[in-house]
Amino acid sequence: MGQRIFISAGEPSGDLHGSNLARALRRLEPSVELFGFGGEKMANAGVDLIYPLAQHSVMGLVQVLKQLRTFKRLLNQGASELQACKPKALVMIDYPGFHFKLAQRAKALGIPVMWFVPPQIWAWASWRVKKMRARVDQVFSALPFEHEWFQARGVNSLYVGHPYFDYLSQLELDRSFVQQQQQKSGRVIALLPGSRNQEVQRNLEEMLQAAQVIHQQFPQTRFLVASFNEPQAQHARELVQRYPLPIEVHVHKTAEIISLAECAISVSGSVSLELMYHQVPSVIVYRIRHFDKRVFRQLSNVKYITLVNLLLDREIFPEFLTERNPSLKVAEKIGYWLTNEAERQKVKEALKELKEKVGQAGACEKVARVILG
Repeated sequence: MGQRIFISAGEPSGDLHGSNLARALRRLEPSVELFGFGGEKMANAGVDLIYPLAQHSVMGLVQVLKQLRTFKRLLNQGASELQACKPKALVMIDYPGFHFKLAQRAKALGIPVMWFVPPQIWAWASWRVKKMRARVDQVFSALPFEHEWFQARGVNSLYVGHPYFDYLSQLELDRSFVQQQQQKSGRVIALLPGSRNQEVQRNLEEMLQAAQVIHQQFPQTRFLVASFNEPQAQHARELVQRYPLPIEVHVHKTAEIISLAECAISVSGSVSLELMYHQVPSVIVYRIRHFDKRVFRQLSNVKYITLVNLLLDREIFPEFLTERNPSLKVAEKIGYWLTNEAERQKVKEALKELKEKVGQAGACEKVARVILG
């Protein structure tokens, strides 16, 4: 019997990183047994799922409260599996609310706890660092400043780089799709409304409103919407019918759309690293409720919400975290880049330099070696 490792991810991005970690673990130790919480990608990578927790990705305090019973049941289920199987380690990926509690259960059982892509407590709710010290044996930091922040506060951190670059480095674009799009006329603007249903519902329509203003000013533009799944794409198609624009909606073509785009309008998240990777000047929008914004302001410790801006320590991607419609301001920012080629090239050069500094693959293999070692 091989070593047993419990991997837990609660969001689509965590499912992606968990799947790549699982493959790295299996390359190094083919007999390793992997089980836990995650999604379809982790299951396809050989993780025996207890429950598809990645389907329960939520945002905002209200949505979390609505699902408390579900989370409590899953927490008890996870703790029972940990006690029954006694894995070599519990490896958690982001998703702090649930994972802090799961870590507490594992620690009580004497199971080593590791956090891959740790929660961004350096950005908000920094008092949680006490829980991190008490409940987590090893943190694998994805960002250089994150590693320094954890170390300065007594957390056992190892900087491994961001696993999103593992994914990007091995990603093969659909060349047929790219070539078909390149044969069409027009300057491509990407619309990236996110992977969570709530993100799409809150942000897409205002992205389309911004697109309408952009197209009125720049008739040669056209727009590509990247949808995470078919239900979200159907929702997007219904919205698109209200706007007389040259616009297409595609599923599972985010990388291709980004590679084609001159500029992008995107939600905040790890997709900003992909935009940086492809050097696409982007405007970041994140529509939230007034109550959530007040809570965020009270808890936040950072100037920016976008990883690229945080890594550069300046706002290279204009960002709008707002409870109001930002479409006119978003359109203005995109229009500035479409009009000023020299300014757009400055952004691209800065993104290229950042990619050379932090955009290296290999995080998952580094983490796998530590786990197995």
